[in-house]
Amino acid sequence: MKQWYEALFENYGNQYDLEPFAQGTSGECDFIEAELGYDKSLKILDIGCGTGRHAIELTRRGYSVTGVDLSESQLKKAKENAAKEGLEVRFLKEDARALPFEGEFDMVLMLCEGGFPLMETDEMNFEILRNAAKALSRPGKLIFTTLNGLFPLYHSIDSFHEEGQNQGEPGEGARYKSERFDLMTFRDHNVTTFTDDDGIEHQLACNERYYVPPEITWLLKSLDFTSVEIFGAKLGAFSRADKLTAEDFEMLVIAELEGEDRR
Repeated sequence: MKQWYEALFENYGNQYDLEPFAQGTSGECDFIEAELGYDKSLKILDIGCGTGRHAIELTRRGYSVTGVDLSESQLKKAKENAAKEGLEVRFLKEDARALPFEGEFDMVLMLCEGGFPLMETDEMNFEILRNAAKALSRPGKLIFTTLNGLFPLYHSIDSFHEEGQNQGEPGEGARYKSERFDLMTFRDHNVTTFTDDDGIEHQLACNERYYVPPEITWLLKSLDFTSVEIFGAKLGAFSRADKLTAEDFEMLVIAELEGEDRR
């Protein structure tokens, strides 16, 4: 039986690009470039690359990017998007919990909850972080966004999604109805309603893990990251100047491995 995140992305490549949260690509890549020091010799792995928006934009800017995703539909759309621009991007179907890479990349990206933290167990989510760390060279940098566990302690998740839906075009994007937020597991159990690329509406019972900053720091430190910094994540405008607060729905995590290059 498919997990909800597999069913959601089974036939959702075209619709995904219309989602409000997918509209900040250029500004987010500006931040990534700055974190790379504008060094185009560095190699990037984009985990949960989806339709390839960050991978394609960074390739357009001259970087070498490999994008991986579990969804064939998303990867098909990514390849089509790259071909339209005459760009060659390496897109591979891989499970983020069992990646084949070791010490191959200078930077790993996991943006917009493309894999972590969607897994059904904390152990599976940790495996994604472990595989991201394994894929990095030393020194290496991991940049990812994830759901901020401080937010649902002070706010309604439903109200946040309603505000986001009201800002988009009518009928565009998935709709979410939170049924309960479990304080013992920090998982939001919700019903997601979406229309696939064939115009068919679906409803899925989903659950997503929210993390608080100390958890993220501990998980990454246990994987030998020597520096872990956490900021607020603003759509299309990532910045180290944005201190994480309970007002941020997502957090931006920047973690670094030190040491000699293993390649």
